[in-house]
Amino acid sequence: MANEEKGTFLTVAEVAEIMRVSKMTVYRLVHSGELPAVRVGRSFRVHESAVDEYLNDSTYNVG
Repeated sequence: MANEEKGTFLTVAEVAEIMRVSKMTVYRLVHSGELPAVRVGRSFRVHESAVDEYLNDSTYNVG
């Protein structure tokens, strides 16, 4: 298991705080497949690299 990707999994609330959106928005992104997540029991966890990738891909350059 030395090849496992290291990093932190975040709760939906933590992702919402980082992205400055509501938890419902994060749930919508997860359910639509735009933001990959794993289900742990009844809750979701999102890898921090998935959040970074989503935000980088969503960057809009003006002008």
